[in-house]
Order: sequence, then C-alpha cells, then structure tokens
Amino acid sequence: MQSDLIQKEYTTLNLGPTHPATHGIFQNVLKMDGEIIIDAEPTIGYIHRAFEKLAERRPYAQITPITDRLNYCSSPINNMGWHMTVEKLIGAKLPKRVEYLRVIIMELARISDHIICNSVIGVDSGAMTGFLYIFQFREHIYEIYEEICGARLTTNIGRIGGLERDFSQNAWSKIEKLLKELPAGLKEFEKLLVRNRIFMDRTIGCGPISAERALQYSFTGPNLRAAGVDYDVRVMNPYSSYEEFDFIIPVGTQGDTYDRFMVRQQEMWESLSIIRQAIEKLDKLEDKTSICGDVPEFYLPPKEDVYNTMEGLIWHFKIVMGETDVPTGEVYHCVEGGNGELGYYLVSDGGRTPYRLHMRRPCFIYYQAYPEMIKGSMLSDAILTMSSMNVIAGELDA
Repeated sequence: MQSDLIQKEYTTLNLGPTHPATHGIFQNVLKMDGEIIIDAEPTIGYIHRAFEKLAERRPYAQITPITDRLNYCSSPINNMGWHMTVEKLIGAKLPKRVEYLRVIIMELARISDHIICNSVIGVDSGAMTGFLYIFQFREHIYEIYEEICGARLTTNIGRIGGLERDFSQNAWSKIEKLLKELPAGLKEFEKLLVRNRIFMDRTIGCGPISAERALQYSFTGPNLRAAGVDYDVRVMNPYSSYEEFDFIIPVGTQGDTYDRFMVRQQEMWESLSIIRQAIEKLDKLEDKTSICGDVPEFYLPPKEDVYNTMEGLIWHFKIVMGETDVPTGEVYHCVEGGNGELGYYLVSDGGRTPYRLHMRRPCFIYYQAYPEMIKGSMLSDAILTMSSMNVIAGELDA
C-alpha cells in the first residue's frame, strides 16, 4: 500500500541553448528518468533574424547575401536557388554552359555539407579520427569557392542571370585535384567508421523514423531518403539541366542515424560523378565563354562597358540602386539543398523589391520530429540523432 503512494520523480534537463553538443543556438527541455528521455520540448528563436521581412526592403540582387546565412554549410546552393527563383519570375533563359557551371558549384557545396555532417556524427559517437582525416577536403572546396567568387563560407556566389565571373584556370586545377584526391579520402573515412563495431552499435537503431511518419512531417532530403523514400528535387523537379545527368538516389530502410550517415556518404560519391559529367558536357559545348543570359535589366554589365559606354553606366546604376522593376507575378522554385528541399515562394507586385518572400527551410520543417525521435532513448543518443539530422540553426531561425 505504501509503495502505491510513492511518486516517481523526474529530472528536467536543459540541453542548450548554449551547449557545444547542440551545434547551434537552440534549446531542448528534456524530461529525464535517469538517463532515459521521457519527453522533450524544443525551443527555437534565439538567433531569429527576420530574413523574410528584410527581403521586402531590399532589391532582388541584394537578397543573395541573406540566403547565404540559412544553411551556411552549403551556402552556394542557397544562392543558386534564389537566383533561379527570380529568373523564373522574369522568364530568363540561361546558356547551357552557365547551367553546367552552376551544377558543379552546387555539387561541391553538397559534398562540403555532407562532409561536415558525417564527420560530426563520428565525433559525437566518440570517433575523432575520421573528422581529422576527411575535414581537410572541406577546406579544399572552400579554396575553390575562393577562386570562383573570392569568399569562402558566406559566398554570395553568382548573380541573377548567370555567374559573376568565369572559372579561372586555377579554379579548374583545384577542382581536378579534388576529383583526384577526394575518392581516396572518402574510402579511408569509410574504412574507419562504416564497419566499425563501436560506431555501428552507437548509430544503428538510434533516432529512427518510419517512412510514413517522415512523410507526415514533410521530411525531404537525406533524412527522408534514409527512411526509404527516394524523393530528390533534382529528379522530381529538375532544374539547371539536372535531367541530363545520370546519378543514383541512395535510400535507407530504417531511417536511423546509421542510415542517414550512409545516405549522405553515398551522395558524396554521386556528387563526384555529377561533377565529372558536367565537366565532360562543358568540353563538348561549342560555347566556351558564356557566363550569363541575355538579361541586361538584372545582370551587371562588365566594368569595361561601365567605364566606357553610357549604356553600361546607366544599367549599372539602375541595377545597383535597385531601380529595375520586376514583373508582377507569383512563383515557387525549389532546389535540393544539403538538408532537403529548399524553396523560395516569391510574390512580386511589380516594384523594386519583393512584395512577399517565404523561404522553405528544410531544417525548420523536420526539426518538429526531433522530440518524437528521441523519446525513450538515452541522453547520448539525443546528441547523435540531432547531428545525423544535420540541424542548422541558421535555417531554423530565418
């Protein structure tokens, strides 16, 4: 009788918002029964920056730096997605050469994003060596960005209507070097972790989600494919000539941390293949110089024209000062970001700035499922689950 009156006590644990293991500024209030998580309540908004409202006060070209700060681990994909959205609104047609160059940049960004995610999964499971072996290749990719646009993390790469500049010979040399050296690095990384008994014990069955629940939560990207659904925006709604490329969509079965790791690992191999195909396609093109479409109202003219012709000076002034009106319309365009479907819903009333802009950030969508995925697991599994979901605070709090 006395035992029936004894009430169980639970512990409340704040995981974040400033905790190194959360990899971002967001909080999870955990209800703990010893080491077991009974319930979880996520809290976001600690770095909310009102990007969508800021965009309503900026000319279209000046919104590109805002997109950098969503998923900053693969910011070039964000940039290209925004440029394609505006190009869809204005009806711009780009040369094949520009589209292939964009594909190379976006796939490099995907590799960089997956390197960060998978190496951090290794670290959070107690394996630092893999991180040290593979992370150097992320630096090589940043050096390629630097050659293309002069920036590394927040790239602001490209322009509405094309690219800011052509790839330099040094950029091509660095790309060829990466294509030659990264496969050996990936194989070494996989040897360290894929069949490692400790890593498998820590990740298999950790933070699982079924295909049905993933779809109900509107999962996309590697997290959805790990659950067994072969949805990829590059295949379902091709853009930038992705329909011309041959690649496999890796899928898992359990939707757990190990499957999410393996899907991203395989996607890096596919990205390398896509980059090689893009280079082959570029070699076959007669056009060897185009870096933009015929959209003088939105694409900055060459500096030589600005300095020497009245027309070039006028267009430069109008674009920089945001005096070019955009057609009235309503468009949605999405790309396959490092974390899933990154979409831009753009409404234009014909002015110099968007009437409304909504960004579909994949992290914001799938983070809803995090409490369900960690209930009943150990505290240490909550960290691994978060790492494998690749939750980026910049996408949560846009």
